[in-house]
Amino acid sequence: MIDLAALAVLALAGYRATQLVVWDTILERLRERAHDWLAARPTAATRAAAITLITCTYCAGWWLSGAILATYLLASGQWHQAPLLVHGIEWLAVAGASRS
Repeated sequence: MIDLAALAVLALAGYRATQLVVWDTILERLRERAHDWLAARPTAATRAAAITLITCTYCAGWWLSGAILATYLLASGQWHQAPLLVHGIEWLAVAGASRS
């Protein structure tokens, strides 16, 4: 189980990653290309879901927080030290704290 300091750092990383994907100008060109990709076939459900994932702050934040947490747990060797349910609760904590 992660401590509060690690939770805070992971939440800040999740917040920053979400801002990078959804709003920052550095990825604006890729977001425009993704919108053009959707415009080519506007009825494609998979394309619409992908656009929603990269434009929705909550959607992107949830998955990016999970990816950051998983990377941290695997890199620090803590993945096998707790049950999967505990990691799910940690994911909720990191995603929720990054929205604050």
